[in-house]
Amino acid sequence: MSAQLELKHINKNFGGLRVINDLSFVAQPGQITSLIGPNGAGKTTLLNLISGIYQPDDGDILFDGVSIVGLEPHEITQRGIARTFQTLRLFLNMSIIENVMSASFSRAQMNLIDIVFRTPRFRREEQRLRNEAEEKLGFFGSRLVGYRFDQPAYSLSYANRRRLEIARAMMTNPKILLLDEPAAGMNPNETLEVTALIGQLRDEAGYTIILIEHDMSVVGGISDHVIVLDHGEKIAEGDFEDVVTDERVVEAYLGRKSS
Repeated sequence: MSAQLELKHINKNFGGLRVINDLSFVAQPGQITSLIGPNGAGKTTLLNLISGIYQPDDGDILFDGVSIVGLEPHEITQRGIARTFQTLRLFLNMSIIENVMSASFSRAQMNLIDIVFRTPRFRREEQRLRNEAEEKLGFFGSRLVGYRFDQPAYSLSYANRRRLEIARAMMTNPKILLLDEPAAGMNPNETLEVTALIGQLRDEAGYTIILIEHDMSVVGGISDHVIVLDHGEKIAEGDFEDVVTDERVVEAYLGRKSS
């Protein structure tokens, strides 16, 4: 099986501080690769590098065997990589359906004249995108469908806002989803639900997923492969059971034992 995403010897500095150090790993298609590590380990920086928000100082990032280094974030999204953020970035005053549809207008088959004059082509395309957005929202069951389509996003609970952000990422028709702490701020029941949801995104929707998550119950419940970072370096990788018992991982999380 060839890697869908491959990072080769990535380095990233901010000023004199190296935050990613000679990092290499692969993500296989249809699997969940989880990135774990203490605060400040470089996990979100790594997602920013993959999604084009930052550019690496050295190394290469390959998506389906083709380098994406130097591409703008929207170009990487168009290639098939979408992400969510640790801090929610929704249009709270827009409706639920509009939030999801907003992710697809860059590939809509209409021009400025169609939009201004609301031509028949505009109406057909708008309906097509709405149908597609409704389908994406339907993946989440009854929570975001029906009468909720036209409700403002601010009316949603925190957990449903997280689901909406994932639905919007799905609307770009990605192959890879980058999920930055999707269970952050959730209660135990909500955490169980989002864990099951991420598994469904892999098993039913077929996405390759790169996950950042601090909750080890989430990581242990769904990960196919786990990579542990500490101060921008990979210190362990493998199955969840193997990495959480690795002495270097225990030391990174709990501190060096007293002599």
